[in-house]
Amino acid sequence: MAPHTLSLLTFFSSLALFPLVLVSSRSLSTPSSRTCILNVTASLHQAKYSSSVTDQSETSIDSPTSSALFTLNLHPRDSLVVHNSSCLYEVSYGDGSYTVGDFIKETLTFDGGDTVEGVALGCGHSNEGLFIGAGGLLGLGGGALSLPSQLNASSFSYCLVDRDSNSASTLEFNSDDSPSQDSVSAPMVKNRQMDTFYYLGITGITVGGETLEVPENAFKIDNDGNGGVIIDSGTAVTRLESAVYELLRREFRKGASHLATAEGVAIFDTCYDLRGQSSVAVPAVELEFAGGKTLQLPAKNFMIPVDLEGTFCFAFAGTASSLSIIGNVQQQGTRVRFDLVNSLVTFEPNKC
Repeated sequence: MAPHTLSLLTFFSSLALFPLVLVSSRSLSTPSSRTCILNVTASLHQAKYSSSVTDQSETSIDSPTSSALFTLNLHPRDSLVVHNSSCLYEVSYGDGSYTVGDFIKETLTFDGGDTVEGVALGCGHSNEGLFIGAGGLLGLGGGALSLPSQLNASSFSYCLVDRDSNSASTLEFNSDDSPSQDSVSAPMVKNRQMDTFYYLGITGITVGGETLEVPENAFKIDNDGNGGVIIDSGTAVTRLESAVYELLRREFRKGASHLATAEGVAIFDTCYDLRGQSSVAVPAVELEFAGGKTLQLPAKNFMIPVDLEGTFCFAFAGTASSLSIIGNVQQQGTRVRFDLVNSLVTFEPNKC
């Protein structure tokens, strides 16, 4: 299958400290370009439905019937309402966002004019949550309804541009490009209880050259499918199981003790007053993968500004869940390649 490319950009939400990643796509039956939130842990590609589009800042599918609504052969469960011979869907997300609407089939057009017919997606009638300025959500997860699965893609990659950049990057499928020499690969770990997420084989975290003494099973999936570490473009900052985060925070604070501290902001509890300074030294943070590979994070990917006064915060947070998440702030400026054949995730710095 030939490579496909979509335009990609970062949208900084005015309602939160966290960026959303948007992707621009196009359909043939309603040929206007639409912008969707990129989500690597979601399996359903969903677009808003509107009977009358008046706000050009948001994109949507003009009518369910314009999108070959009745060509998807599904057998609705008794719990689903059948509406005009169509099958309804309902999806909810971890942040409380949800979407309800019709299952449809669409033709997608990629940059360069390539088209793919018969892509199943949700046409959302009722959408709530953080879909700011977007016409929907592009699901890149491992489930059968995700876009990579429907394209039968052997690989896909994206590069999230820096949050303060006005430029765009690309989302690519089936690229023939070889990873660069400075790339770092991590094995995907299979969770038989959850096929949607991409789990990484992380073995440790290093701060300032010192490897954290984390609990033995801190990054492992248990027999019930709980725990492990996933990579996600829809989560902003990396969330670590609370015991691991406390170790990380302690070591970072120790290495940054020369910096003036500031009050915490939102979920960030480790912040610094850097007003008037053009550069500062902070401890290096590295992720260690199975196989001995190490990914050093750029300082700008874990020390981020949270106001205009010079307050910067350590962009990690704890979670009561046993599941840890590598968020999009830590991925910015790096091309992330998902090799679905060889079960590898490769990080290529500065390859946007």
